Amino acid sequence: MPDSPARAYLATHEVTNQPAPRGDLDLWAGDPALVTHAGAAGADAARLADFGASIGTVAMRAAGRDANRHPPEFVPFDAGGRRLDAVHFHPAYHDLMRAGIGAGYAAIPWEAAAGGHATHAAMVYLMSQVEPGVCCPMTMTYAAIPALKADKALFSDWVPKLTARLYDPAPRPLRAKGGATMGMAMTEKQGGSDVRANATTATPEGAYYRLTGHKWFCSAPMSDGFLTLAQAEGGLTCFLVPRWLEEGQNAIHIQRLKDKLGNRANASAEIEYHGAIAHRLGEEGAGVRTIIEMVHHTRLDTSMAPAGLMRAALSEAHYWACHRSAFQKRLIDQPLMRAVLADLALDWEGTLALGMHVARAFDGRGPEARAFSRLGVALAKFLGNKLCPGLVYEAMECLGGMGYVEDTPLPLLYREAPLNSIWEGSGNVICLDILRTMAREPLAGEALSAELATVAGQDRRFDAAMRAHMETFPKPPGEAQARWYAESLATLLTASVLMRHAPDAVAGAYIATRLAEPRGRVAGAIGEIDPSPVLARLGDAREA
Repeated sequence: MPDSPARAYLATHEVTNQPAPRGDLDLWAGDPALVTHAGAAGADAARLADFGASIGTVAMRAAGRDANRHPPEFVPFDAGGRRLDAVHFHPAYHDLMRAGIGAGYAAIPWEAAAGGHATHAAMVYLMSQVEPGVCCPMTMTYAAIPALKADKALFSDWVPKLTARLYDPAPRPLRAKGGATMGMAMTEKQGGSDVRANATTATPEGAYYRLTGHKWFCSAPMSDGFLTLAQAEGGLTCFLVPRWLEEGQNAIHIQRLKDKLGNRANASAEIEYHGAIAHRLGEEGAGVRTIIEMVHHTRLDTSMAPAGLMRAALSEAHYWACHRSAFQKRLIDQPLMRAVLADLALDWEGTLALGMHVARAFDGRGPEARAFSRLGVALAKFLGNKLCPGLVYEAMECLGGMGYVEDTPLPLLYREAPLNSIWEGSGNVICLDILRTMAREPLAGEALSAELATVAGQDRRFDAAMRAHMETFPKPPGEAQARWYAESLATLLTASVLMRHAPDAVAGAYIATRLAEPRGRVAGAIGEIDPSPVLARLGDAREA
């Protein structure tokens, strides 16, 4: 039931100087930066307009809050002691999944429409502003499709259900489902990112294998299937493990749900395989090479999610500043607040711009686009996720004590902010992957050089920064300097994308504060820039 109208006249005081509730938000039309960069990437504006308007309503944002307040519950046994291995969710979680899957979050890139990956990437950005936890199972489902190409029969059976645009959480075998989702279970206690240390074993048995072992992290254990890694006779191998068989549940036992800092609406679990039936995906010994296709596509989403979290946090801070006064002046009219918000907005738009530009490469054809997508997504994932937690904190501080209270979205966003840097390769893993890509794929380095060369000669400050980078790193450095190298390259690439697609004042401010002039280490510790055109990219928050 809707709430009754709030009363501002109370027995002891009148409520003043508090921003009104925001009401329905159009997350597409109200975000001029997204419209710009999604358009430049070739995304489907009509689909995104529909999704952005529907996902930003009061009802959907309330569903996001409910899904976080009421996290999933693990039910290992029924009342009689029979094994269930069930995960129960609040109805709000299912509403959000239904909205995302139904809109094509997992399907659009594989439907042969132009700009499919770019449209998907923008959907990740939009959904992350409302409830980021449900993105995990939908991202896994999207990213599993290219890995399934390693087996024609599995592809034929699973892909129509994974791309069905129908959310069907019923516990039934694939044949009886209208739509399906896919999870991932790779890492183990002893290895973490070093999956070659995995100890789970795979024993052939007729047309399939039996898996035995423990997985330290299983993303989305309620999924209909999982891509997983296990040691077969020929080495580390990729398998598809169905959760449900014709005769009942597969021998997958959930040990516990992880009690995570954030991402609370999503169930992440430890699981064990007790002779679970699995179908080999790819050749024995080719496990990493097979599943890396899934990892490559999940990294696109971990590059876009921080931009969405940044946007949500900045939107709250901007709205508050436009409707809150202190010392007889609106916060948004105070020079220091404007400098802080503008500085933060440059990091947000830079992250959005680079992520969407990389998504365009995922839609490209030919070896150059693929090489650039592999390197570009690593650069985007690294830089955007390192900037995200600090930005969300600063946005929280703009609201003062209110920002620290669960009545606002800021605590949820702050808990979520570190996740995407850790997921699918932490910062060090990504930096090492960048070095490996530069060493093993000359075409990737050539594609990156071509990207940067497109803006050469347009801004002397950018050109000077490029020369300084080349002088510091005439060739890719050793591991100890990999973070410096990755940050420098990612910042240059971001600047080049902004120069091509953002307003000149925005690109110029980014170059001035990130590449050219000395600055401090905290938000707002920058030289003189005009904040007005930068803040305009946040949309108009002056009206309640």
